[in-house]
Amino acid sequence: MATTSETTTSSPYIRSLIPARIDRLPWSKFHTQLVVALGVAWILDGLEITIASSVGPDLTLHNTLNMSAGAVSDIAWWYLIGEVIGALFFGQLSDKLGRRNLFMITLGVYLVGSGLTAVTPNGGHWFIFLYATRIIAGMGIGGEYAAINSAIDEMIPARFRGRVDLAVNGTYWAGAILGTIITLWALNHITPEWGWRVAYLAGPILALVIIYVRRSLPESPRWQIMHGRQREAEASIKQIEDHVAATTGKLPPVDESKELEIRPTENIGYLHLLRVIFQHYPTRGVLVAALMITQSFLYNAIFFTYGLVLEFFFHVSATSTAYYFFAFAAGNLLGPLTLGRLFDTVGRRKMISGTYILAGILLAITAELFRQGALNATTQTLCWAVIFFFASAGASAGYLTASEVFPLEVRAKAIAVFFAIAQLFGAFGSHWYGHLIGNGTDRNSLFVGYLVGAGAMIIGGIVAIFFGVDAEGKALEDIAKPLSVIGKPATAIFRSGADREGIDDIAGPAPIPGQRYAEHDGPATTRPDDDPLA
Repeated sequence: MATTSETTTSSPYIRSLIPARIDRLPWSKFHTQLVVALGVAWILDGLEITIASSVGPDLTLHNTLNMSAGAVSDIAWWYLIGEVIGALFFGQLSDKLGRRNLFMITLGVYLVGSGLTAVTPNGGHWFIFLYATRIIAGMGIGGEYAAINSAIDEMIPARFRGRVDLAVNGTYWAGAILGTIITLWALNHITPEWGWRVAYLAGPILALVIIYVRRSLPESPRWQIMHGRQREAEASIKQIEDHVAATTGKLPPVDESKELEIRPTENIGYLHLLRVIFQHYPTRGVLVAALMITQSFLYNAIFFTYGLVLEFFFHVSATSTAYYFFAFAAGNLLGPLTLGRLFDTVGRRKMISGTYILAGILLAITAELFRQGALNATTQTLCWAVIFFFASAGASAGYLTASEVFPLEVRAKAIAVFFAIAQLFGAFGSHWYGHLIGNGTDRNSLFVGYLVGAGAMIIGGIVAIFFGVDAEGKALEDIAKPLSVIGKPATAIFRSGADREGIDDIAGPAPIPGQRYAEHDGPATTRPDDDPLA
């Protein structure tokens, strides 16, 4: 069996086949366990958002927290702030300390924050405590996005990466459906002073179960080898291969031509990330920003205001809007699950641009029908379900793109930065749409808002046409060469079929003067300038 070569005392380099060993594996029970254990992050996020919006009215009662309507609406803002802080803070640590360390820590932070929310003392003056707990819970989920996307992409074989990422990101809506069911039961069968607390405890209980499952998962061997931890990387990849072999039998052979020569890097911060993006991957930076911002704007604008639209324009009672939500969420969940395979077969560029543009066109058509008064509550919800069947697949692919088109050493930080930017635009979208809805008497204002959302999605799709990366079926190292890799057989570059930009990306960025790289067993040295691939 191919193994990672040990470096000698005279050489700081590592020769490794670990990425090739990961990508040649067949699907197995191990991969299913990995996806379930790590993918719960999106379920928890959907659960939290839905519960918070559903229990809000009960928090205004005198026998609960006695909060004002404005104070209740601010709960989502504080949770969002926590997500942004958590993504940036834990994204940095994930690249520095490893994926496994962080996806255990972030889940624990979420568990503590959401658990404290459920025990908030009664009385209006305790709303600050509630806000603080929502920030903590949000930090945990924000950190999960950075650490989990990185871990999944690095341990899932390349030919399955697209569909797995889309399915995992799409499970946000499974969490939203679960949150709706829990709150409907809790608020209708438990007294108000306890019902909202029981609803908030659902997430921590699920997190406790998942922490137990996650503790047996290995660290990402890709992360370990790029940071010079050969022995740990070898132990991790052997653990994975043993699990796979136990359920699938003999493993496929390893392509020896994919061996990499690695010189481990020191920790790279956000300033270096910006340099990598703007100097070496500017079009990819534009691509990811466009995909993340446009989908976040549309989703937050419609998702957080759909209940108001049903109530003010279609006269659905506030207690009944949750039932319409099931159809809306089902469309969002089914899109990534049914279309995900096509992102690995038809291709990233075609599917991302197609889903974004189609969702935008359908929203524009629905906007006109809404303006004319041609829809009722049921048909409006069905239209949204169809629109977001495609939009959800595209939005999930936006997260996939953010996690696979930048070098491993800055992957989690890149996800964190673009996630944070997207969330800010999304918050603006929900705030603006709320003002457009007003008192429900002016359809023209909301019609304009829908057209802006449709235009945003179409712009995202057009950017994907021109700047999209054909990453389907390719190893992460062929999509964006890690900063640690200094050598790769030239035949592997031409075999990838990349275009000019792709070849530049595979070859990696040019050496940065003065950049220092850490040896695994000695002091840091300056990267040599005579590397033919540098």
